[in-house]
Formats: sequence, C-alpha cells, structure tokens
Amino acid sequence: MSKSKTVFLCSSCGGQTQKWAGQCPHCHEWNVLKETMVNRGGDRYQSLSITDALIPIGAIKASEEARFSTHSSELDRVLGGGLVRGGVVLIGGDPGIGKSTLLLQAMSAMSEHHKAIYVSGEESSQQIGLRAQRLDLKSEKLLLLSEIQINRILETLNREKPDVVVI
Repeated sequence: MSKSKTVFLCSSCGGQTQKWAGQCPHCHEWNVLKETMVNRGGDRYQSLSITDALIPIGAIKASEEARFSTHSSELDRVLGGGLVRGGVVLIGGDPGIGKSTLLLQAMSAMSEHHKAIYVSGEESSQQIGLRAQRLDLKSEKLLLLSEIQINRILETLNREKPDVVVI
C-alpha cells in the first residue's frame, strides 16, 4: 500500500510546493494554493475538500448564466446564446472541417470587444497569419501565441489576463 503525503497545488498554474504560502512561488498569483493528497510512487491526486453529496437533479435550482456574444450568429446559436464567462467549450471534429478557421473568425470578431488570445500548439504563427489574410480578417487586436509548452502558455495567460482564450 502506498503512503500519502500532503502537497499544495496551484489552481492557476498547476505548480506544486511542499508548504502553504499566500503566493504561488511559480506563477506569483495570490491565494491559489490548495492542499492536496498525493500517493507516493504514483501521480494520482486526491482533493482534501469534502465533495458535494448526491442530490436529485430535480432539486437543483437552475438559473441562466449571463452570456456574451462571439459575434458569429451561428456560433452563438450553437452555444445557446454565446459564451459563459469562465466556461470551457470543446470544439471537435475531423481534420480539415474548419474548426481552426471558425475559431479564428470568431476570435477576430471578439477581439474588437474583448482582450482575446489565440493559442496554437499545432500551426505556426505564419500559417495562422496567412489564414487571417485569406479570410480578410480585421485582426489587429487579436493576440497570437504559437507554443506547445503548457508552462509558457500559462505564464503568458497569467501575465496578459485575457477575457477570451482559444487553445
């Protein structure tokens, strides 16, 4: 049976430290360290916080979340009226069907109203720039990061504090 120990994980950058501190030593964000159990010899984490009890789904008091527009009427329709602040949307599909093109168009439009960063781990900046030119996008305000290392991506996002991110 493996022994467990307590570590503190940063909810912002994922960094790990042995002692609690008010500021994460990795990303320098405040009040983001959460006490977590880790099994020695494994990479399996378990939260120390008590999880919610099982409740009937009918007992949940549902409310509409405020949404903001992607400035693409069809994408807004598919998303139920737009994006929810703090929400995550996964867009999937076969290669070549236009996921990157759709998101580049939406991010270009959103960058006129929000601080937006498009992160690509697959395509180079030049490839994305050429696509934006072919689509005749007004993308002067859209920021682009072509990067595959998650720590560098998180550092950039923590530093820039964008409203909207596509990865």
